[in-house]
Amino acid sequence: MSTKLSPEIIAAAIAGFESQRQHIDSQIAELRAMLNGARPHTVAAAHHGQRRKVSAAARKRMAEGQQRRWAAAKGLSEAATITSPKRKRRLSPAGRAAIVTALKKRWAIKRAAAARPQLVGGRKAAARKAA
Repeated sequence: MSTKLSPEIIAAAIAGFESQRQHIDSQIAELRAMLNGARPHTVAAAHHGQRRKVSAAARKRMAEGQQRRWAAAKGLSEAATITSPKRKRRLSPAGRAAIVTALKKRWAIKRAAAARPQLVGGRKAAARKAA
């Protein structure tokens, strides 16, 4: 007489064995706690809330390594991933002179506008100051 196991029976057996394993693991943890005189804890809870401190140099190395891995995955060459920094732009003497003349012109216009008498209520401000 041959016994055929259906997929449902196999899935149920796996679920039963996993629950037994969890129960046994919890009992082992309790016994270890009794042996050490401490509270039982799980492996996952041991590192909860703690973060590893990594130096700036290590973070830089990690970033460069990740960039190399992405370049390799995408099929780019090594030269395409690492570019030299952009040169700083310099202002030419002609450009500086143009800026200076434009500023002088703006300030001259502003001073001329301030020197002109302003109309206040239909009268000139200069006549008002004189009085």
